[in-house]
Amino acid sequence: MTGSSSADGLHPLLEALGPVADALGASLVPSEELEPSDIPLRWRGVLVGGLRLPQLHGALSRLIDQVERELGARLPELSREDKQRAVHLLDDRGAFLLRRSVEDVADALGVSRITVYNYLNAIRS
Repeated sequence: MTGSSSADGLHPLLEALGPVADALGASLVPSEELEPSDIPLRWRGVLVGGLRLPQLHGALSRLIDQVERELGARLPELSREDKQRAVHLLDDRGAFLLRRSVEDVADALGVSRITVYNYLNAIRS
């Protein structure tokens, strides 16, 4: 139903997108708080809210946190195989497009930059 909301006051579309927003590090905002950079969310033509994407600042840390949750351990505690998997996941998510990311990921993994470059070369070949 247009304009309907769930028992906790959230529109069903916003409620359904909650886990997606959490996974992206984004937030859902009510329609009256939308900013020009927010993604408007419409339900049957009615604006019910928006998706506010996270700032780029801190993006690498958020990506590393996501990978650690996925793999079930902090990066330095991972086996060599899982460290390679972590680099693969980070690469798939665009982490290495960010400035100084190879150095920062190497520090987070407890390995050298050369090791991260070797993992990336193996992944990409």
